[in-house]
Amino acid sequence: MLRSFIDVDPDSHFPIQNLPYGVFCRSDKSSPRIGVAIGDYVLDLAVVDEAGCFKTTPVAGKGVFNRPSLNAFIGLGHTAWQEVRSTIQKLLSADEATLRDNERLRAEALIPQKEIKLLMPVEIGDYTDFYASKEHASNVGTMFRGKENALMDNWLHLPVGYHGRASSVVLSGTEIRRPVGQSKPPHASQPIFGPSQQLDFELEIGWFVGPGNKLGEPITIAQAEQQIFGLVLVNDWSARDIQAWEYRPLGPFLSKSFATSISPWVVPLAALEPFRVDGPTQDPEPLPYLQQQNKGAFDIHLEAHLQGEGMSEAQRICTTNFRYMYWSMAQQTVHHTVAGCNLRSGDLLASGTISGPEKNSRGCLLELTWRGDDPIDLGSGQQRVWLEDGDQLTITGWCQGDGYRVGFGEVTGRILPPLVSDENI
Repeated sequence: MLRSFIDVDPDSHFPIQNLPYGVFCRSDKSSPRIGVAIGDYVLDLAVVDEAGCFKTTPVAGKGVFNRPSLNAFIGLGHTAWQEVRSTIQKLLSADEATLRDNERLRAEALIPQKEIKLLMPVEIGDYTDFYASKEHASNVGTMFRGKENALMDNWLHLPVGYHGRASSVVLSGTEIRRPVGQSKPPHASQPIFGPSQQLDFELEIGWFVGPGNKLGEPITIAQAEQQIFGLVLVNDWSARDIQAWEYRPLGPFLSKSFATSISPWVVPLAALEPFRVDGPTQDPEPLPYLQQQNKGAFDIHLEAHLQGEGMSEAQRICTTNFRYMYWSMAQQTVHHTVAGCNLRSGDLLASGTISGPEKNSRGCLLELTWRGDDPIDLGSGQQRVWLEDGDQLTITGWCQGDGYRVGFGEVTGRILPPLVSDENI
């Protein structure tokens, strides 16, 4: 097994097999720059670039790591990503002396993570959210339309999605204001205005697009994975009561646009290769442009934890897996462009809620509490149907290897009371 000269705990999310990218700053160097996580450290890629470590790669002379975002590096494409990743793994490996034995370079390039501040990794131009979990779509459809009509007639033929709001994608740790808007309670004759009473989380995974495609030139299924730079955890916060009233006929709007949280470390797709698995059987067979020959799913263990005010520790409320997704990342990416839409470097695509076949594998409160009929017991006398002010929701995930983990860290957010009500608008 590949090993680093840096000691990494077997339960760490950031071994040499991972090397996720992030943007950070530190107190003595305030300008943002790009690094990779390795154990409890971050490797400053701008420093090792200036030391000539990337001189034989496509990034040489481009200064892409001394930037406040990953966009320039992402835009260089798959070959550049591969060569840089290979170089970084070699630099950090136990039998490579370049960094290991250079005390000055090591002291400048390796920074304890406790001494840095992580920033938004990518300048996101566009954000698209899909609805690609069959279990999630079936559960939600059953609640609202009955079991016989759970899935719409298009669902098994194409990855359903909608365009989200990129400006409100925020970094893990950002506090989330409870949204306000219109809703229409079941027995009300008229809509009401006020804070959402059915605030929910959605456990998702997102991926950043590489160089993208030209307008009118779709990405093919054979090209799709070379357009996926890396993955992050996503919590697409949702106001279910606002959504139920506004979505007809065009879909989510205010119920989704108020906030979407992402984790700070971007895990390269290459790091997930050992965990590639078959996805669910697709029946009926997709149309030819969506037919994927290789295994398109990945075995990523995912958990959601909830900690309310007054609770001494968070309680795990969901355990699921990315391998349950009916539509793969490649299929979602291809379908997004098949009509000619141009994806651009740094665009974020997200899976939609990831749910599995068991009750505890449902990736949102709407499903976990079955629309409020079955509250979650958090212990100490606390229950939840929907998120309350002061609640902190954390999503984490990892792939389990033989003696190591390839992890995503976490994405977390705490709910704050609303600023606006019908009295002060």
